Amino acid sequence: MQKAVITVVGKDTVGIIAAVCTYLAERNVNILDISQTIVGGYFNMMMVVDIAGLNISFGELQDRLAALGIERIGVQIRCQKEEIFDEMHRI
Repeated sequence: MQKAVITVVGKDTVGIIAAVCTYLAERNVNILDISQTIVGGYFNMMMVVDIAGLNISFGELQDRLAALGIERIGVQIRCQKEEIFDEMHRI
């Protein structure tokens, strides 16, 4: 299993979860855990995914998710490998 962490942040709108989950499913990415909340009209989602079966490069996944967020949904989407995310958020 190869884990990655995906974060999605922006103004709430219809279809954010659907667009992200559909995109991931088409790339053979399995969602292991997901949490989302809306505060004051702002959407925040964090996902832990398994990228072991990913059918494109990880760099391409990062770039395309970011573009999906900006161009189609109007949110920021970041994707990092779990070990990088953990190191960045270590106390």
